[in-house]
Amino acid sequence: MTPRMALQRGLGELELTLPPGATEKLLAYLELLAKWNKTYNLTAIRDPLQAVSHHLLDSLVVLRELSDRAGVLADVGSGGGLPGIPLAIADPARRVTLNDANEKKGAFLRQAVIELGLRNTDVHVGRVEDWRPAEGFAIVISRGFASLVDFLSACRHLTAPTGVLAAMKGAYPVAELAQVPADCDCREVRRLKVPLLDAERHLVFCKAGA
Repeated sequence: MTPRMALQRGLGELELTLPPGATEKLLAYLELLAKWNKTYNLTAIRDPLQAVSHHLLDSLVVLRELSDRAGVLADVGSGGGLPGIPLAIADPARRVTLNDANEKKGAFLRQAVIELGLRNTDVHVGRVEDWRPAEGFAIVISRGFASLVDFLSACRHLTAPTGVLAAMKGAYPVAELAQVPADCDCREVRRLKVPLLDAERHLVFCKAGA
């Protein structure tokens, strides 16, 4: 199976219809990631087929869960651009800001935005704790934070008053949920099924108190 075939199969299983040219951009993104990875160590995944399931489909699986939440999205701790770049490609009507504290990863993110022609995407390089955007985000998402508590602590100030924090997790995070501060509501947890990936995935939505 080629990466294109795997992606098309996965999109079919997710029942996602992407904008014209999006499939080509997603595959071009994987090629760019592989190219820069030789120097910058952006991902441990080297196999193109595995990259489709673990990177593209693992990111796009949250698209439907976010569809009823309009507004600007921030991908914090984006690293090599996940899940932010696939989401920006799949949903060009939504503005997306990619964030990472690492300058080299930031350089890759900027180059990816340029080469892929992502007009809806911005890049902010710097620690999330020090980031003070002019306006809060409707959605702050990450799959790069070690724990839910750390994510909430570092990023809760980034959300708009009605915004949410969305943490991408593997197995149902029982222990992490038990440690959530009393002024944060993280009861909305959705189980996800990623095509071509035999692993548990969950998306935790959190609303933080003022």
